[in-house]
Amino acid sequence: MTVTLTDQDKLTLRTAAYGAVTLMSAADAAGKPHRAATQGSLALASATGLVGHVLADYPKDMKLDSTSVAAIADQVLPALTAAMSLLKQQVPDEADNFRRTVIVAVEAAARTHEGTPGPALADMSRKITGALDAA
Repeated sequence: MTVTLTDQDKLTLRTAAYGAVTLMSAADAAGKPHRAATQGSLALASATGLVGHVLADYPKDMKLDSTSVAAIADQVLPALTAAMSLLKQQVPDEADNFRRTVIVAVEAAARTHEGTPGPALADMSRKITGALDAA
């Protein structure tokens, strides 16, 4: 079975995944945000399947409102839910792949600290997981 995603579908998936990494990086502003972004992005680059093919192209047309963490979250959290809904409807097996990929990227972004992530990163991780599971 061949699945064809529209350009808008692909943008939604990319915005959700790379946006989740951006959120983790923004939530870590006092720590190591560049390292969090790098580790999260590398995790996304290791995705396989349809999700891996879609995420292989960084979303150059993604426009996140980076005026605050709240503004980024207002865009990314609904995109995560939309991406999961889209995949559950069109390619159910890839929905699980997408969820796992985003979770691994979030964990990689949070792991840039020695020990456990601080409260802000842990809370952001919960919000991302909640958005993935809301679909």
